Amino acid sequence: MLRFLIRRVLGALVILLIISAVTFFLFYAVPRDPARMACGKVCTPDLLAQVRQNLGIADPMPVQYWHWLSGIFVGRDYAGIGHCPAPCLGYSFNNSQPVFGTIMDRLPLTISLSLGAAFFFLIIGIGTGMLAAVKQGKALDKLASSFSLIGSSLQIYFVGYIAMFFLVQQLGVLDPPSYTPFTENPAAWVSGLLLPWIVLSIIFTANYTRMTRSQLVEQLSEDYVRTARAKGLSRRSVFFRFAWRGAMGPIVTIFGIDMGTLIGGAIITESVFSLQGLGTLAVRSVLNSDLPMLLGVTVVAAGAIVVANIIVDAVYALIDPRIRLA
Repeated sequence: MLRFLIRRVLGALVILLIISAVTFFLFYAVPRDPARMACGKVCTPDLLAQVRQNLGIADPMPVQYWHWLSGIFVGRDYAGIGHCPAPCLGYSFNNSQPVFGTIMDRLPLTISLSLGAAFFFLIIGIGTGMLAAVKQGKALDKLASSFSLIGSSLQIYFVGYIAMFFLVQQLGVLDPPSYTPFTENPAAWVSGLLLPWIVLSIIFTANYTRMTRSQLVEQLSEDYVRTARAKGLSRRSVFFRFAWRGAMGPIVTIFGIDMGTLIGGAIITESVFSLQGLGTLAVRSVLNSDLPMLLGVTVVAAGAIVVANIIVDAVYALIDPRIRLA
């Protein structure tokens, strides 16, 4: 198991290095004047000259990338600004803040939003899918299938505004969306994010209901499940020891991808509910032409997806020991 994880971690580091290199070259090689874009919309001639010096525009592109990459491990000095301590993902000349510090300020909200929504859509989605598989062909199965079809066709920006209008403005049963750190006030943390959790989970719940049902129906028809039944094992034992374990693999895989994407920035959800997470930070960076910030957010989002895939590989190896030999 340890060797399996080491191989996956080393492979993930190589992937992150490639992603960072490709992203850096796209952001700083394609524009005619990357210094002008990195300087932001409000850029004076003096600030533009300072940005050119700090980015090392006169250096070859590989040298610029090496300076950026080394800043992650040892920090980096910026003329007229000072030292950016490691891990330094660059400096935003638009808002005069280190990129890493700004991302760390926004990351807790995005993680809170992702984990809370995951709690809802995993329990409701998988639970409903299990019931639909057990009651295959009956009314409950048809109801769950209809719900998953309707839910998967909905859009967050539509459901979000409808939910805010009725649940917050008209009925007042939920608090307006906001973010309070969990360590400061757990109750306010839950009440402020409950509506985004519910809306975000509606979309994902439908997908997990459909996926869980299809996987369990397929597993329940396998030969080894029928053999276990023929040997006299109880229906509950056959369901959880054999069918459920066999169906978990694809569900875990999709869950890892979904979590990596959400932590990388739930752009639409954060925009609908005016939450200042990584998603809105990425949008604002695009609108303000803030290249250093956009590069940092892209690398962090890619890192979240890679880490989520490593966790999925580890869980997959626990579920199916044959994977460790791959």
